[in-house]
Amino acid sequence: MCASGRPITLLLCCLFISATSSPVSVYTPAPPLPLQISPPSPSARILPSPPSSPLSVSEVGCPLTLTPSFLVVRFGDPVTANCSLSRAGFIGVGWVVSLAAPEFTMDCFLVWRVERMTEWSMKPVCYAMSDEGGQCQRNLPLTVYKPPESVSISFVNHTGPMSEGQQFTLQCEVRKVAPVGNLRVTFYRGQTALGHTQSSINTDEKPVSEVFTLNITSTKEDDGVQFWCEAKLELGADGPQPPPVVGSEKLTAAVLFGPQLMCPTKLRVREGESLSCETRGNPPPSVTWFRDGEVVALPTNSSREHAGNYTVTAKSLLGQTRFTVEVEVLPGKGTTNSYNGHFLLAVLLIWTINWS
Repeated sequence: MCASGRPITLLLCCLFISATSSPVSVYTPAPPLPLQISPPSPSARILPSPPSSPLSVSEVGCPLTLTPSFLVVRFGDPVTANCSLSRAGFIGVGWVVSLAAPEFTMDCFLVWRVERMTEWSMKPVCYAMSDEGGQCQRNLPLTVYKPPESVSISFVNHTGPMSEGQQFTLQCEVRKVAPVGNLRVTFYRGQTALGHTQSSINTDEKPVSEVFTLNITSTKEDDGVQFWCEAKLELGADGPQPPPVVGSEKLTAAVLFGPQLMCPTKLRVREGESLSCETRGNPPPSVTWFRDGEVVALPTNSSREHAGNYTVTAKSLLGQTRFTVEVEVLPGKGTTNSYNGHFLLAVLLIWTINWS
């Protein structure tokens, strides 16, 4: 039994040793075939949002160019301005404006266009975003203007004629003009400028009305003279040329003054001419001529007998003046010469006939 049982024992031992020396093979199911994976869809391009205004970055070294560099526009007119990049390293251009702001663009320029300017105070800013995350800006100086609605001139607290030597105040009222800080008002006497003045309200950008004054002392030379004023918006070289100008109506002055005689001490007239002397005064004076103490009527057809000394008086409610003038009557133009010429011609004709 032992002998017969030994081979069986050896077989069992070999099987045991073989099982412990070789790893046990564990069945692992094959992984399923991978599903087809679609490539990731490109994410939408997110444009950088405009910076909050005002920007704090300095304009020094910023590669932005504004065209025009200064903008002067009449209220209600269209506006166009271009902002362009002149250097690489920036990803786009945008505008910070409160009216018709265009969208940020990846291009190297961006136009801001307004069909009708309807705001008085605006600070347009063009900006560019850097590849490195920074930004730069350019401010566009903008002036919105409106010519005066009307301009009028008057005397302050006075109507009717002025008295000679009195001081009066001219006032020029300019209505609805902007910006009033660029307004220049000039007073005129005829075509002579009397003085210039500017607004004391130099910060208002919306239309305002303002009154400008000028003190004058009246003289008799001002009687019948026209005073007026002119309002001019001086907007610089970038503004309209010539500058907008609105003038007032003409104000004719009446100055009361005493009578004046405008006569030379020696008055020369020719035969056939009238005898007269210029007089001035407001109210107009009455004029009387005297010769040898008697009132005489002035001749309208002077002759040699009208030569001599005369006394002229001019009188009005404001006074009286007296003047002495010597009148000399000269021969009429061409009278003597013409007569002598005809006489000589007749003599020559008779002499020619007799000799022939």
